[in-house]
Amino acid sequence: MSTSVTFLGGLGEIGRNCAVLEVDGTLALIDCGLMFPEEDMLGVDLVLPDFSSVVERASDVACVVLTHGHEDHVGSLSYFLREVNVPVFGTPMAVEFARSRIEEHGIKPDLHAVEYNEWVDHGGLRFALVQVSHSVPQAAGVVFETPEGLVMHSGDFKLDPTPMDGNPTDLPTFAGFGRQGVRLLLGDSTNAERPGFVPSESSLGPHLDAMVAQAEGRVILACFSSHVHRVQQAINAMAAAGRKVAFLGRSMLRNSATAVELDLLKIPDGLVVEMDELLELPQSEQGVISTGSQGEPFAALSLMAACEHRHIDLDDDDTVIISATPIPGNETRVSRVINNLIRIGVTVFHSGNATVHVSGHAAAEELRTFLNVVR
Repeated sequence: MSTSVTFLGGLGEIGRNCAVLEVDGTLALIDCGLMFPEEDMLGVDLVLPDFSSVVERASDVACVVLTHGHEDHVGSLSYFLREVNVPVFGTPMAVEFARSRIEEHGIKPDLHAVEYNEWVDHGGLRFALVQVSHSVPQAAGVVFETPEGLVMHSGDFKLDPTPMDGNPTDLPTFAGFGRQGVRLLLGDSTNAERPGFVPSESSLGPHLDAMVAQAEGRVILACFSSHVHRVQQAINAMAAAGRKVAFLGRSMLRNSATAVELDLLKIPDGLVVEMDELLELPQSEQGVISTGSQGEPFAALSLMAACEHRHIDLDDDDTVIISATPIPGNETRVSRVINNLIRIGVTVFHSGNATVHVSGHAAAEELRTFLNVVR
């Protein structure tokens, strides 16, 4: 058999997504992500895919293909590339999000931005990226031409009818590949047991607007720094309420700047200010968009909840919006942050008491629709 797929992570777990496609002895990695440790993994900071079998065949590795820029898909790249530094292909946002993390480790990556539906021929492999809607702009599925037929990896996706960026999952292109004949489909199954359809990301906007509008003191909204669509909605809500905004957390500062450079994050002139300038304003005019939605011990929100942040001392007039759901393994840490915030007297909106998050992963009927389109 000339074509095979091996998974190094991502099956039966949330995170460290990484698969190896082998075609006639040539290897390509599809994504290269990390995972948060489980509660029983004491002393462990990050969980990586086991690259050992691939490193042993370093000369056979042609490239890495990224489906999108979330940490569970790109977060292990620096650890892999220091062993096997091969070209990395992805959409412009995916490769730019990956670039900063890789260069932090002193590695000079060979990154290639690829447009949708543009066939890439590299190292004996031929593949194309197809537009999908997810919780980060410029997400993609990937299709490989192989001697055994088309191999399709959906990436993380949903069938969002009103996506924030106006770019829905490209069902016509996927259907075209289906008519050609797809030999193997590897599909996002995160919400396979959830019935129906996942709400649109844009449906969250009115809920965030209302929470920010009713707040009396400062508003701190925590979300994933790579969730650009959520950051955009937070900016919109803060602007509508007449608040200035400061970004807090290294990855939030970095990723928001990248998204602005790629024209994927729209910020009104004068809205975003430095933290020192923000703190000089009345608290009713202050808005903070922060990291720490997963209860990470040294993230900005955790430090605020522990009364250890160097800039912000929360009080009972403040409102915190945790715009995410806990990733499996993080529930205890997120609960600890919420408890600490409540002890301070802060008003806390989270996934257990308010509509603060919608998933970026297709539910059962969306998966059924996608399967029928490809089939």
